Amino acid sequence: MFTGIITDIGTVVALAQEGDLRARIKTGYATDRIDMGASIASDGVCLTVVGLGPDWYEVQISAETVDKTNIGHNGWHVGKRVNLERALKVGDELGGHIVSGHVDGVAEVVAMADEGDSTRVTLRAPKALARFIAPKGSVALNGTSVTVNEVDGCDFGINFIPHTKEATTWGDVALGDRVNLEIDTLARYVARLGEMS
Repeated sequence: MFTGIITDIGTVVALAQEGDLRARIKTGYATDRIDMGASIASDGVCLTVVGLGPDWYEVQISAETVDKTNIGHNGWHVGKRVNLERALKVGDELGGHIVSGHVDGVAEVVAMADEGDSTRVTLRAPKALARFIAPKGSVALNGTSVTVNEVDGCDFGINFIPHTKEATTWGDVALGDRVNLEIDTLARYVARLGEMS
């Protein structure tokens, strides 16, 4: 379980196809405090630590995860920066919203405009997920908990303030980027209850 509050920006430093894709991610986290088998959200994807070094950790990524996330769509590559968040511990501040790290689909950046010091980004969600996205609701994008400003069909807008652009990889965003999208868990359950009644 995560909050969508990014606590480090990692860098992919090695990739190897070994049945599953194995990735090494350089991090500022104290790796001597990371256990083997720990979960770390990497660009919003909950991945299990299978190797540790002095300033890096390694994960194995299944073909299913590669196919359903921007790991495959964008193609993680050596040098790619990724948003990182360690799993929530009992007693930690819940500053964003409950995020599972289970990516629902991939959205595409279709428009960008500067508004003062902030950047307004419009994304296009897959049609099957768009119904779960509501104005002033929450979504996780590349692991970042954000508030939706407006919704127009499959398109929805997000406003990134300067702090978010500096503390996450959102300062690197470009038109056409494919972004890991996790809808709000509460929205999913409310929709399911509506289908059953």
